[in-house]
Amino acid sequence: MNFFLFPKGVPVIKRLLDILFSLLVLVLFSPILILISLLVLITLGTPILFRQKRPGYKSKIFEIFKFRTMRSGLDQDGNLLPDEQRITSLGKALRSLSLDELPEVINILRGEMSWVGPRPLLVEYLDRYNTEQIRRHDVLPGLTGWAQIHGRNALTWEDKFALDVWYVDNWSLWLDIKIFFMTIWKVITREGINQAGHISAEVFMGNKENSGTEKTN
Repeated sequence: MNFFLFPKGVPVIKRLLDILFSLLVLVLFSPILILISLLVLITLGTPILFRQKRPGYKSKIFEIFKFRTMRSGLDQDGNLLPDEQRITSLGKALRSLSLDELPEVINILRGEMSWVGPRPLLVEYLDRYNTEQIRRHDVLPGLTGWAQIHGRNALTWEDKFALDVWYVDNWSLWLDIKIFFMTIWKVITREGINQAGHISAEVFMGNKENSGTEKTN
């Protein structure tokens, strides 16, 4: 694994702060990381981490890391059961506190993500963005972002992407600091964690008229 890389085009001060804060979090939260790993191992077994390909900066594909929150349950036809039937009590708790995303610190140290930026979504979405929405990939994806503090999964996809592009056009160090501390407040109040009636956000199918009702992890 390559760590501490400085992606071309990413502000040096932003990258330096990402590295320094990530190292601090790994030291301070190491007992919590170990405890969660053990709890996931006991409740779900191996693997402890959920891994998935995601598009990042300039649409470059990378592998994101999260703690597992769901069982791999299948129905009689071999299809995954609905999220509501697969998620564990531990998984619900981890998601409500955003602790399932702590392993993304590894992605931040590797230069694939930042602490603040548009959330990295699914690879198949790349062909569904319009020319404005795809600009969300002109910055490093983040563990939290401008859209997350304005509603997270409670937002429509169109509103979420508009907020992501606004962040791209208005980035500053002070904006990142504001987003970071507002995220802490949102996590404490558990505001906008999920869409009503859903464990996860609905899949983005492109334009509004093509929107589907499937869900994604």
